[in-house]
Amino acid sequence: MQFAFTEDQELLRREARDVLSNGGWGRDELAELGFLDRAVVLEEVGRADRGEEFFDTSGPELERLASLALEAVGIAAKALELGVEHAKTREQFGRPIGVYQAVSHPLADTFVETELARSLAYWAAWCVEEGEEQAAVAVAAAKSYAGDVAVAACERSIQVHGGIGFTWEHVLHRYYKRALWIQAFGGYPREQRARIAAFLLD
Repeated sequence: MQFAFTEDQELLRREARDVLSNGGWGRDELAELGFLDRAVVLEEVGRADRGEEFFDTSGPELERLASLALEAVGIAAKALELGVEHAKTREQFGRPIGVYQAVSHPLADTFVETELARSLAYWAAWCVEEGEEQAAVAVAAAKSYAGDVAVAACERSIQVHGGIGFTWEHVLHRYYKRALWIQAFGGYPREQRARIAAFLLD
């Protein structure tokens, strides 16, 4: 699935991925960016496992929740990437474990869910940037869904990794803990969905 990012935003994404993965940048570097440009970086912040460092606790509520949805998308994408890589290289019975449906199908589900979460997160970011009337609903939808997707992506990736996925030496446990924190922040998904239901029914 392709999104209508500008060329500058795609360049920003590539730069952010390189710089953040090497420990560069901080929250100050985002201060002058519009929220939609910031959104591109925030997804990469999640992928780089640096969300706690970049999360602005003093920002407006809608920006905070949208930021967490974007970070959750990055976490889900990274968990999927780690799971797919392990499924390609780990062998059982002389074959990569990725050829078995019990491994490949959950990863395929994670891919589909992550792409939907990305769509919702960028819709929310656009609504916040533009001051849209539906911004609160968009943010609630993105936060509730992306938080759940990040948690599920980490759990599936841990299962694909088997024993190593549960150990302190593997990076997945850090992504999983952050995903659980995002899922709970500002109200669990059921509370966000209640807001959406109230909007639709009222």
